[in-house]
Amino acid sequence: MNFMANEKVEKKIQAALEIIRPALQMDGGDVEFVDFNAETGVACVRLAGHCATCPMAQMTLTQGVEKEIKKHAPEVKEVVAV
Repeated sequence: MNFMANEKVEKKIQAALEIIRPALQMDGGDVEFVDFNAETGVACVRLAGHCATCPMAQMTLTQGVEKEIKKHAPEVKEVVAV
């Protein structure tokens, strides 16, 4: 994937995060985009605030963040927290 295509995917990821961010912020958390590897399809995000230490963080990551990102950016195969 070339640079421009990768940049488009990153913009889709950012847009998806903007959709889910208000729900996370209502619970005192947040999420930020870190990186996307086009070769592996892995997007890296950082959970912040209460989300970083919440026992439900993994569920939030897979059922909330990853689901929303994949809906907007089907190029993403997996989302991991770093």
